[in-house]
Amino acid sequence: MFTDLSEAELRQHRSDLREPPDFDAFWAETLTEARSCGDPVTATPLSTPLTGVDVFDVTFPGFAGQPVRAWLRVPRGVSEPLPTVVQYVGYGGGRGHPLENLLWSAAGFAHLQMDTRGQGSGWSRGDTPDIAAAGPQAPGMATRGVEEPRRYYYRRFLTDAVRAVDAACELPAVDPARVAVLGHSQGGAAALAAAALAPQVRAAVAHVPFLCDIPRAVTLTDSAPFREIRDYLAVHRDREEQVWRTLSYVDGVAFARRATAPARFSVALMDEIVPPSTVYAAYHDYRGEKDLTVWRFNGHEAGGIDDDTAAVDFLRATLEV
Repeated sequence: MFTDLSEAELRQHRSDLREPPDFDAFWAETLTEARSCGDPVTATPLSTPLTGVDVFDVTFPGFAGQPVRAWLRVPRGVSEPLPTVVQYVGYGGGRGHPLENLLWSAAGFAHLQMDTRGQGSGWSRGDTPDIAAAGPQAPGMATRGVEEPRRYYYRRFLTDAVRAVDAACELPAVDPARVAVLGHSQGGAAALAAAALAPQVRAAVAHVPFLCDIPRAVTLTDSAPFREIRDYLAVHRDREEQVWRTLSYVDGVAFARRATAPARFSVALMDEIVPPSTVYAAYHDYRGEKDLTVWRFNGHEAGGIDDDTAAVDFLRATLEV
């Protein structure tokens, strides 16, 4: 069933998100620190049974210089730098197996798939720990460090997302003038943040992005990951103000207000995990050229392979492939 406002109301919905006054300074300081430390990017070739794709095991410096893993997949036999897709993974997943997710390299792109710190045991494997102290939290990642913006998990994760773009631009297979970011759900949230914070991004694809219009989302769905925030506040009743303040630094609506690269969004009107109005909120506030595909009879899977096919067409046109 439909899980939110009517479609006509969704087209009119706007977020009332109040950004913290130091939002831009917070992220500028975070990224300056991250870019000042850590080991160089490495890319080690793997031996695989693939005949048309070369795979590299990549390590790059993420938040605070901490090492983050990724796969780089490149069409075999191509010598010139390629248009590139930096992909982020949905909640609970990691970078997976090197032989998975071959669409982008098969379509002629270099493809950097970032691992997700501290995740990667829900539905695809991960290899990057979350090296951080954390206080009380509800099970899951959404409330890890949520009482203080500088300790919050998604500060680290979104910094990794930006640094993945930086790392991609250092790789010989990548044309740094033709880099796009892409993700579904949590990955869509990372794509919005990277589009706002990484000046190299030429295009963004955000399918049913998580972490948008967060205070509204928490009141509309009983599903994780937003449910984790509700559960935390149900126990820590006196910390609501602190939690909303922290979350305002990672809200996709704030990033949308700062992103200017052409973007493709998708939304599903029967989505019980990411309420449709929260996607519309980010879409309406997105500053760049944009398009939204509406899946009226889908849940959080949204358009599935049809979203992927449309994303290939969009990025080929936008990156001039």
